[in-house]
Amino acid sequence: MENWIILLLDLFGTAVFAITGAVQGIRHHLDVFGVTVLACCVGVGGGMVRDCIIGCTPVAALSNQHYIIICIAVGLISYATARFWIRKRNIIKICDAIGLGVFTALGAEKGFAQGLSFTGIILCGTITAIGGGIIRDLLTGKIPVVLKSDFYATASLIGGCFYCLMLPLKYPFAVNFALVSLLVCAIRLLAIRYNIQLPAAGRLVNRRHNQVP
Repeated sequence: MENWIILLLDLFGTAVFAITGAVQGIRHHLDVFGVTVLACCVGVGGGMVRDCIIGCTPVAALSNQHYIIICIAVGLISYATARFWIRKRNIIKICDAIGLGVFTALGAEKGFAQGLSFTGIILCGTITAIGGGIIRDLLTGKIPVVLKSDFYATASLIGGCFYCLMLPLKYPFAVNFALVSLLVCAIRLLAIRYNIQLPAAGRLVNRRHNQVP
C-alpha cells in the first residue's frame, strides 16, 4: 500500500514540475516539441540523475511508462493553453514550490530506503528536487536558478536535514513526507514573498570595492 502511495505522490510531483518546464519552454517561444522536451526534463530529470548516481537502474522513469506519458501529456496541454500559463506567473511559482517540497521528501525517502548515510539521504532529496531544473536552465541557455536564486536548493537541503532529524522518531512515511514537503514548500514561498536571498558574490565584491578609499 505504501509503495502505491509513494508512486502516486511521485507522479503528482512529476506532473507539477513538468508544468514549470513546459511554461519555461513557452516563454522561450519554443515549438511544441521543445516545450514537451522541457516538460520531460524537469518532470523526470532529477529522479533519473539520482537513480543513476545511487545505482538504481533501470531508472524509474524508464521502467515505468507513466512518468514519461504524464510529462508528454502535460507538455502538449500546456502548449495548447499557452496564453493561460503566460499570464499566471504566481501559479507557476507555487507549482515550483510544491514540486520542490514533494521531490525533496520523496528523494530523501528513496535515499533512506537504499541504506545511504545522512549525507547521501540529504543529497538524494536535493538532487531529485533540483536536477530537472538545472537541465532545463542549461537547455535554455541560462545560469541554473539553483546557483543564484532565493533559497531554492537551500530550501531542499534544509528539508533533507529535517528528514534525517526525524528518522530516530520512526514516524510513518506519510508523516515524514507531509512535514518535509510542507517545510520546504513554506521556506520557498516565504523566500519569494519576502525576497530572502543568500549573499551574492557580486554584491560583496562591489561593497568592498566601494569601501576602498
